[in-house]
Amino acid sequence: MRRITVIGGGLAGLTAAIAAAEAGAEVILHESHHTLGGRARTAPAPYRTNEGPHALYAGGPHWGWLKQRGLLGPLADLPLLEAARLRFHRDGRLRRVPPAAMLRLLLAKSAPVDADFTTWATGVVGAAGARAAANYVGVATFHHAPGQLSAAFVQERLRRAAKVPPEAHYARGGWGEVIGRMADHAWKLGVRIETGSRLDALPTDRGPVIVATQLSAARALLGDASLTWPSGRTVLLDLAVRTRRGDAFAVSDLDSPGWVERFTAQDPSLAPPGEQLIQGQVPIAPGETRADGIARAEHLLDLGFPGWRERMVFRREALATGRTGAVDAPGTTWRDRPAIDRGDGVYLAGDQVAAPGVLCEVSFNSALTAATLAFGGRRHRSTPLEAA
Repeated sequence: MRRITVIGGGLAGLTAAIAAAEAGAEVILHESHHTLGGRARTAPAPYRTNEGPHALYAGGPHWGWLKQRGLLGPLADLPLLEAARLRFHRDGRLRRVPPAAMLRLLLAKSAPVDADFTTWATGVVGAAGARAAANYVGVATFHHAPGQLSAAFVQERLRRAAKVPPEAHYARGGWGEVIGRMADHAWKLGVRIETGSRLDALPTDRGPVIVATQLSAARALLGDASLTWPSGRTVLLDLAVRTRRGDAFAVSDLDSPGWVERFTAQDPSLAPPGEQLIQGQVPIAPGETRADGIARAEHLLDLGFPGWRERMVFRREALATGRTGAVDAPGTTWRDRPAIDRGDGVYLAGDQVAAPGVLCEVSFNSALTAATLAFGGRRHRSTPLEAA
């Protein structure tokens, strides 16, 4: 049996470990924290918050892979009544529908890689529609100025995030439930999982190693200064409020990137009875502070959740810097990001490396590619590289 070491126990690390074990490798996984999951951890009850969005997009290859292994588990569907409570903040007012010009971009021809999204979209639907569409895609880029990114990169996320019927689905109980099922499956396959195991250097008696950490951690571990790629900087605001009829399901800010969503609309188990769990995510520019992002999030809350301050029973604030996935500037694609194969039997997996997909799909695709290469480059029926 070939021995493969996986460093990192988040979604990418667990995917790589499972794929390698299914292919016949002996796998040991090291996780520096005492719990698995990375950014897919879910806080314990009573408020089961996640770092970032809770959604799984059904259009990605990870959906079928997880479903085939029984790892998706029960899903929480959004009731139609709640879906009708999606609101759009545009021109300082709360509206029920987005501008028609923004919707026309969903049917536009494929956008170019070399142009920025604002320039391309303005030529298709005008400046107002381009601005609204770019800001809407903040929910899938976590970037303060999505319009400055590659038009092709942003258009893919616009189409996926605005698809009807929606691709977004929710694992009941949060991301942590999926991670728990993946960990159990890995253990049954014989993967040796060591938590609280921080490695400051690669093992000396190693075979192939898959580094499934943040890019900054991989850069330090491997001593490779080239392991960099742009990401976002986003304020996260978690709230629990007492239930009130008429609250919005979500508020999408079309005047500047920002999104506030009531996650208990689809999964009441995330908070105690009679309470609602809300998360705001507001990307901020390099010169802005966390307070600037919090102020914008609170303005959206004022519009969509009247009286939320008086009803609040729980609050948590955080700033995610470089922890929200890769963003591609004009003239670049996922192929230009740090390569998965680093040579000498070392491979990268994560959401800022050279793999396709939206949000967590990058971690998944890179993990499958890394596992296949680490096992010797041979494809295996259990590790189909659908999108690689």
